[in-house]
Amino acid sequence: MKFGDIELDAALGARLAHTVRLADRVLKKGAVLDRDAIDSLRISGRTQVAAAMIEPDEIDENEAASRVATAIAGPGLDVSAATTGRADLVATDNGLLVIDRAAIDRVNFIDEAITVATLPPDVPVAAGEVVATIKIIPFALQSTLLDQLPTGAIELRKLHPLRALLVQTESNATKQSVLDKTREVTELRLKALGSSLVGETRCTHEIKSIAEAIVTADVDLILLVGASAIVDRRDVIPAAIESVGGVIERYGMPVDPGNLLLLARYGTIPIVGMPGCARSPALNGIDLVLRRLAAGLPLDRMVIARMGVGGLLP
Repeated sequence: MKFGDIELDAALGARLAHTVRLADRVLKKGAVLDRDAIDSLRISGRTQVAAAMIEPDEIDENEAASRVATAIAGPGLDVSAATTGRADLVATDNGLLVIDRAAIDRVNFIDEAITVATLPPDVPVAAGEVVATIKIIPFALQSTLLDQLPTGAIELRKLHPLRALLVQTESNATKQSVLDKTREVTELRLKALGSSLVGETRCTHEIKSIAEAIVTADVDLILLVGASAIVDRRDVIPAAIESVGGVIERYGMPVDPGNLLLLARYGTIPIVGMPGCARSPALNGIDLVLRRLAAGLPLDRMVIARMGVGGLLP
C-alpha cells in the first residue's frame, strides 16, 4: 500500500488518510476519492492530499476484517457487516463463550495490521452481545496474510438445563437461617445458567447420612455443602462419597475465593463439594465449575488445574 502525500492528478481511487474539512463539504477519513472529491480539493487550493493507494495484491480493510471474523467464528455467533475495518462477532443466543486462546494468539501474531480482541473466555453471554471485535489497522493489507487463518476459534456453547440436588449438612451450631440463605443463593446461581434446584436434603454431618442422600438422588448434579469446610481428601464429605463407590477427581482449586472446592462423581452424576464462599452470591469458584457443567464442557482435575490464570477473582 502506498501511503503519503499524493498529487491530486494521481489520487483517483485513493483512501483519504485524514478527515478534511472544506468550505462546502467534509471528506471523512477512509473515503475513496472520486472526481467530485478531487475537484473540491482543487478548489480549496490543494495540489496534494494525504492518502493511501491500495495495491493490486492487497485487500480492502473491510474485506480483510470480514474474512478474519468469518474464519474464527464458530457455532452460535454471527458476523456483523464490516465498517472502517472493523467487524464484530455477536452471540445469537444465551450461552457460554468458549475461546481457543492459542488460535487467537496465532491470528494476532500474523501481523500488527490484524487485531482480534475478545471477552474473557468461559463467561456467560446474552443473545445480541458482542463477544469479539476484529479491527484491521491500516486501510489495506496483503491478501496472503490471511492464507493461514485458524477456523472456529471462538464459539458459543448453549447452556443445557441441569436438575440439581442440594445437600446441606448441619451440626448443633448450624443456624437454619444460614441454610435457608444458602438454598436461596444456590437457586439463583443455577437459574442464571438455565438450570434448577429440584430438591434439597438437610442431614447430619456424618458419613452415613451424606451417603444416603447421594445414593437416593435422581438428578443431573449433586451439590454438597457442609456444616464445616472440607479440609482434607479424607474429611467427612469425600469419605461419604467414596463409601458409596463415588470417585474423588479433584480436591482444591487454584481459584480464590473457592480454594476448598471438591469435584467428584457418583456413577455419571457429577458431585461438587462446595466451598463456604458458595453461600455468598458473589463470584467464586463454584460459578466457574457450574458454567462448564451447564455448557457440557469437559471438567476434570486438569481443567480445574488450569483455572489458576485469572483465578484471583474480583
